[in-house]
Amino acid sequence: MGKQVWKGSAVFGPLPPALVSCGDEKEKNILTVAWTGIVNSHPPMTYISVRPERYSFGIIKRTGEFVINFPTSALASAADTCGVISGRDVNKAEKCGLTYEKCEKVSAPAIAECPLSLECRVTETKELGSHVMFLAEIVAVRVDERLIDSKGKLNLQQAGLISYQHGEYFATGGKRGEFGFSVRKRRK
Repeated sequence: MGKQVWKGSAVFGPLPPALVSCGDEKEKNILTVAWTGIVNSHPPMTYISVRPERYSFGIIKRTGEFVINFPTSALASAADTCGVISGRDVNKAEKCGLTYEKCEKVSAPAIAECPLSLECRVTETKELGSHVMFLAEIVAVRVDERLIDSKGKLNLQQAGLISYQHGEYFATGGKRGEFGFSVRKRRK
């Protein structure tokens, strides 16, 4: 099978359609970003890339904090809505039936309906072109207790998280292996 070669493009996936909440007592907002990921283990670091014209950009720039909330399949419509309408015009939490909840380490709120949230503090801002990257330390992780088993292990596969791939949302599939399974010695 042949392959076509296209010019450089932002085609990448799957990615989480992360609901990024930001703000403080003065103002709050939610935006959806797909440009996010882990960039370091110790200290735990992440990033989000945001267009400067987005309403949340100024809030994050002012506060230096945000929360990455991972939506479930039931929240696909909310994730899409928060990515296509502006917080300048609409209270997105109210429109989507989302609830803000107080965080432990940052002043930005988390989204109660999301089973996993990362509380983040910006350490560096980098202008990249169409987007500005906010590099951040993950200062706390919020996990829905129903995803933690009796041994304290996180069972994230039970969360029903969604992914985003080139303009479309998908439910995540079943487990296909675990870290190191391909090289682990088989028991006799």
